[in-house]
Amino acid sequence: MKKSRLFIFGITLAAIVLFSCKGRNKLINSWKITTVEAKASLSDSAKNVILNQGKLTFTADGHVNGYLEGEISNGTYALTKGGKSLVIKDETGTPYPYESTITSDELILDSKEMKLTLKKI
Repeated sequence: MKKSRLFIFGITLAAIVLFSCKGRNKLINSWKITTVEAKASLSDSAKNVILNQGKLTFTADGHVNGYLEGEISNGTYALTKGGKSLVIKDETGTPYPYESTITSDELILDSKEMKLTLKKI
């Protein structure tokens, strides 16, 4: 009886790990910002900088580099809630939380300040 419970627990844990990595595997790549929808005041020049320089590269070891609202040279990320929540931290540890939608070729990051659409490159 105890072994069967342990076996069921092991299978359940493996399934959770497998499904939680699914969104992360889609995220690991380089992405270019293609659309910026400001929800708060954002100057046209700031929007153009984000569009022209905006690029993120996510690695399998949990690191992120690129340009989002500023330069990120050695950041980290955490993808939770089945891929629906992404928190990017810059090299100083400042968190940038987003609601995320990830498909095979598109990443949508939605925050209080703006909604960004990125395409896989």
